[in-house]
Amino acid sequence: MTTPDVPTLLDDMAEQARHYLKTHGIAAPIVVGIHSGGVWIAEHLRERLGIERPLGKLDISFYRDDFSRIGMHPQVRPSELPEDLDGEHVLLVDDVLYSGRTIRAALNELFDYGRPASVTLAVLVERDGRELPIAAAIVGAHMELGKTEQIKLRGPEPLRLERVTIDPEDLKA
Repeated sequence: MTTPDVPTLLDDMAEQARHYLKTHGIAAPIVVGIHSGGVWIAEHLRERLGIERPLGKLDISFYRDDFSRIGMHPQVRPSELPEDLDGEHVLLVDDVLYSGRTIRAALNELFDYGRPASVTLAVLVERDGRELPIAAAIVGAHMELGKTEQIKLRGPEPLRLERVTIDPEDLKA
């Protein structure tokens, strides 16, 4: 199975987002990407949608539910949100939706910055294996992968998807 072409997926996501935003009466959401792949996707999506508001960036490292198990990630970045989120519509963007735990952590952090009117999730790839009841409203591609497979976004330029096989021994850790 070949991996999808990222620019094509971004075009599809932009079209879905335009329809979603129009249907829900949202004129100019705050676009927020989750470091690092989600930020790359959010930048491209924001540009395709013509949204002029500054891009928000979230680093959810301290909000992860496995923080005590995996420890500090060596590249923790500060989150940057352009404004207070109270009453704002947020378009939350990530590269791959898998278990749902990253999105749960991102929502926890977003609400530390205020109470948005709504949060719409957009992901480049939604894959099987959800552990939490979280779904994206805007999806570039749906993929079913084996237990030892992952899909990774490589970039930032050019953006490309890569299917990776994991050693089954690494899954036991």
